[in-house]
Amino acid sequence: MSRTTILNVVGLTRRCLGADMPNLTAWLRRKQIVPVEPLVPAVTCTMQAAYLTGKTPAQSGIVGNGWYDRALAEVQFWKQSNHLVTGEKLWEKIRRDHPDFTTAKVFWWYNMYSTADFSITPRPIYRADGGKIFDVYTHPSDLREAVKADLGEFPFPQFWGPMAGLGSTRWIARSAMWIEEKHWPNLSLVYLPHLDYDFQRHGPDGPEATQALRELDGLLGEMIEFYKSRAVKVLIVSEYGITPVDQPVHLNRVLREHGWIAWRDEAGTEVLDPGASRAFAVADHQVAHVYLNDHSLHAEVKAVLENTPGVAHVLDGMWRSLTSLDHPRAGDLIVIADERSWFTYYWWLDDAKAPDYARTVDIHRKPGYDPVELFLDPAIKNPKRALGLRLLKKKLGFRGLFDVIPLDATLVKGSHGRVPEDADDWPVLAGDFPQLDGMSKISAVQVHHELLGAIRRGIAKGGGSES
Repeated sequence: MSRTTILNVVGLTRRCLGADMPNLTAWLRRKQIVPVEPLVPAVTCTMQAAYLTGKTPAQSGIVGNGWYDRALAEVQFWKQSNHLVTGEKLWEKIRRDHPDFTTAKVFWWYNMYSTADFSITPRPIYRADGGKIFDVYTHPSDLREAVKADLGEFPFPQFWGPMAGLGSTRWIARSAMWIEEKHWPNLSLVYLPHLDYDFQRHGPDGPEATQALRELDGLLGEMIEFYKSRAVKVLIVSEYGITPVDQPVHLNRVLREHGWIAWRDEAGTEVLDPGASRAFAVADHQVAHVYLNDHSLHAEVKAVLENTPGVAHVLDGMWRSLTSLDHPRAGDLIVIADERSWFTYYWWLDDAKAPDYARTVDIHRKPGYDPVELFLDPAIKNPKRALGLRLLKKKLGFRGLFDVIPLDATLVKGSHGRVPEDADDWPVLAGDFPQLDGMSKISAVQVHHELLGAIRRGIAKGGGSES
């Protein structure tokens, strides 16, 4: 049976191609590449769900990277259970006709308790004493120790946070190739996040972005040659394009100024109380879900948000439905930033009152996405010494915060989530798709059907296919 790998090259757009990505650009000369019109929000979890199920957010239930659980009265961010995603997955459709078809899912999201045969996903160990040990979760479970024995520990600090860089993407790529050598899956799904980091830190146009493109291209060249040598067809997708921003918008502070946000005093800090708030926002890059516990405020909240600088659109009713966000998990109002803006989760008015986790990397506790986690606080005079002391205390058994993250949202220079005006800033689908020749774009949902068709054509053709 033919075999395929789908490389999810986060942040890849047509604008990235050229002299800074010679390996990928050369490979594409014999392939098709077409812009993908992204969904709203154009974020990791929503786009991946569309690619793997062929469903919109209203159908799959994945309305963003996080949402407010109205029953629990809690914001849920970056959850990993595949049971959250409604819809038959790509490999499950293939298995209807080919029960022996096997799949490896490497760092794609919602990677726990799926029907994939092999999976690896980031998953720290949380100790009862409050400690956290960096690790991965695998299926089968014995895969974890086997892959770490050969590749070493996953470099978790390089996956997200101030130290995020090429090391994590290289480890993910090596683990995917390790699974290929050990288990020969018919389909490999491989997540490669490297461009996400400096594109958000410094914007997609600076020298840091150029360096990131060159680093990733070298790794992609190795992967394409590896899969070619094993007669595995390579297809490429990306989830979104990152565009320049220079204006953070603090929606929850706006709502607080109108008396609609509730918070609790916890040890001298202010912690958001979403269940008691009359209206609050769950920020997710350039899109925010605004939830109303007091629906009598609907028109007033909408009017306030529409008049907030940096807000382009506030969707409700028919427009919320037409955007395919008519789902119970979605906000009552969907707020979309303008081209140069993005939304913070901040609700406090005095940084001295910020919750203790605000200055740490804490993607689950924060009730919104926080790209400022990619920076070390510039006020720390000797960051290496500061980090070293914190690590030493941890190793000696002392508890303490890695409070090294700044609260200056103006540091962020790139974002995504809205649909960019220029299709050159859209994500892409690339590979052997001759039926797409001449097409100016396809929808995110259509990507699923194109991937499904490519895999099925390979099976019908029989044997391997050149990458």
